[in-house]
Amino acid sequence: MKATYIDYKDTNSFSSTVLAYLEQDPKLEPFISYFPSVENFGQIMKAKKVAADRSALAEVLEDQYANLGTEIHAKVLQNIELLRQENTFTITTGHQLNIFTGPLYFIYKIVSAINLAKELGEAYPDKKFVPVYWMATEDHDFEEINHTKIQGKKISWDTVAKGATGRLSTESIQDAVREYQKILGLSENSSRLCEIIEEAYLKQRCLADATRCLVNALFDEYGLLIVDADERRLKRQFTTIIQQDIIEQRSFTNISETSKALEQAGYSTQVNAREINFFYLEENLRERIVFEGNRYRVLNTEISFSDEELKAEIEMYPERFSPNVIMRPMYQEVILPNLAYIGGGAEVVYWLQLKKNFDELGVEFPILILRNSALVTTEALTKRAERIGISLPDLFKNTSQLKKEWVLAHSSHTLSLAEEEAKVDAIFEELKTRVTKIDPTLGPSTEAVRSRLHRAIANLEAKLLKAEKRNHNDALNKIESLRAKYFPNEGLQERSENFALFYVKYGETLIAELVKSFHPLAPQFTILEPEI
Repeated sequence: MKATYIDYKDTNSFSSTVLAYLEQDPKLEPFISYFPSVENFGQIMKAKKVAADRSALAEVLEDQYANLGTEIHAKVLQNIELLRQENTFTITTGHQLNIFTGPLYFIYKIVSAINLAKELGEAYPDKKFVPVYWMATEDHDFEEINHTKIQGKKISWDTVAKGATGRLSTESIQDAVREYQKILGLSENSSRLCEIIEEAYLKQRCLADATRCLVNALFDEYGLLIVDADERRLKRQFTTIIQQDIIEQRSFTNISETSKALEQAGYSTQVNAREINFFYLEENLRERIVFEGNRYRVLNTEISFSDEELKAEIEMYPERFSPNVIMRPMYQEVILPNLAYIGGGAEVVYWLQLKKNFDELGVEFPILILRNSALVTTEALTKRAERIGISLPDLFKNTSQLKKEWVLAHSSHTLSLAEEEAKVDAIFEELKTRVTKIDPTLGPSTEAVRSRLHRAIANLEAKLLKAEKRNHNDALNKIESLRAKYFPNEGLQERSENFALFYVKYGETLIAELVKSFHPLAPQFTILEPEI
């Protein structure tokens, strides 16, 4: 496939805070460890003190992969073993357990992690770098993950969900699987994807296992490691911080102060810290912990603890304490020998709010990387754009602007009245000079008349453009249809469209082409189109 790159600012799709981070605005330095660069990874490795229990991490991964019931790729096994070595580091991305991977950017995050690990391996051959996908198995927002869209058609898993989504049984997902498979059609690639989906969702016992199975089938040849941190052996390493957050409530103060500092520097914030940033987790239960009446209470239950009872509970059952969005990054950095976190725009912004809390709790802060973004097209759509006479980068303009520019470029008439406006200005300059000689107070009146004429000319110009648009109605409808294909609901393709149809079109080469085209440390938006 042919890759074209454009600046993120030209996509009109990313926040000013994200763009400032990409431009390495010095005002953001207090909120990060290092800006992304190959050289800065060398700096972070020099100072890195890995606190993670490497043996425990490797053992947990071995056990989790053993549950797959399929042969594990040699590169995956090799990378698990590498985690035991002191010169091995992880490059991590994470996401919710969207069924069938959800939107395209799920795939893009993982490819970005794979490529960054590869690039750092080439730059620092004496070190090892392992790409990691952190499954958000403890999340409980089922409505965010129970559906996906293929060409605008929504496929949903309708079931009653309680507690952590990773623990949900997949017994009731069969109808959604069949609906998904039906859309894929009949071809060699669709048959392969149908097999992967069936193995994942109809043969695995829960959503965490299903997601691991699916992602492993797509990425195992790249050595990707898939971590489910809903695990007692990993939570034991986090007990001190769990206690500090709940009892001392230090995170709330730290993050609130950082958020205020970010806003004062002119940047947006993404999340709000709570006084307590943990949930209580059991089967079919994940509820917030709050401090009320001198006791720690689990909302919507009869469960409560005194200070001493809570400390004992954390010590005996650390697996029952589940971090929220504020503390999940901290948990990740405690149990992984991690150097970088790769996330979307919103994630990068909320990580900026966390730096002081990391420092106060003695946990090293990773380098933040904006995941790669892409627009993927097909031969038919590319040819349609060429026939209309627009380039793919043009499509990032909003629909009304794109239509206006196209009409102005293709009209046989002069639709701009700028020349006439200039003549009006010249006349009124002369007129103003004449009238002010007679009565200086008439100057404002002259300007008022000029302003009314400019408005009238602008209205006339708009009517000319509108009339000419009617003359090109067929072409403009095609532009609107084409942009709707690429930008569903006026948003980026990657934020709604599933990868399935592109996999059916390109097969396993889809991911190979993404791996070839994505450059995590060269922040540009990627346009991928077939070679014609």
